[in-house]
Amino acid sequence: MKKIALLCCLIAAGTAHADEVQVAVAANFAAPMKAIAARFEQETGHKVLSTVGATGKFYAQIKNGAPFEILLAADDDTPARLEKEGAGVAGSRFTYAIGKLVLWSAQPGLVDDKGDILKKPSYDHLAIANPKLAPYGAAAVEAMKKLNVYGAIEPKLVVGESIAQAQQFVASGAAPLGFVAMSQVFEGGTLKSGSAWVVPAGLYSPIRQDAIALDKGRNKPAVAAFLAWLKSDAAKVIIRSYGYAL
Repeated sequence: MKKIALLCCLIAAGTAHADEVQVAVAANFAAPMKAIAARFEQETGHKVLSTVGATGKFYAQIKNGAPFEILLAADDDTPARLEKEGAGVAGSRFTYAIGKLVLWSAQPGLVDDKGDILKKPSYDHLAIANPKLAPYGAAAVEAMKKLNVYGAIEPKLVVGESIAQAQQFVASGAAPLGFVAMSQVFEGGTLKSGSAWVVPAGLYSPIRQDAIALDKGRNKPAVAAFLAWLKSDAAKVIIRSYGYAL
């Protein structure tokens, strides 16, 4: 009985400091975040409460008092801006991943390995994320302009609120193809379905994705623990497996 009582005390001590972390997650990072959160919770006992959405919308919500304690953005501008404005904790910002843009179709064989489909009039719609809210949408516009196809494609654009919605447009068939994040359609370096062209990095500005502790998470041990875990080798393995660079 004494051993059982001691064990119960040890378990109680180990979970007494467990806490919740409110994380705003850029839509492109939803899948790796799910895996990262599961490992983090298993190893620390802390609970991760994730909200997935567009980085631009998160900025507005944070400025309006949303309860987020960490932002995993799809760019580096938004966290830097929050830090400068005092809504982010100074010195906590770092790049956790560098994203890759992909032209994707749910239809096998539709997208060729050079992206030449963009120059053909054989499709009615192309999905992108809102370039004013989502960095992947801005990268898509930049790539199309460098390829000198934006003028012809612009009337065909179907614009999603986030990169998740853009991917849904393509997956549902509302658009035959669209620009999405590599992490949405690749896993372990393999395309999960359909056909895709990984857009060369030289066609768009690097998508540096920064994390930052927010003011509502200031001095909270669970927040510091999550950001530290995000820098760990275990987290990096997960992040790379979804096609991100580091």
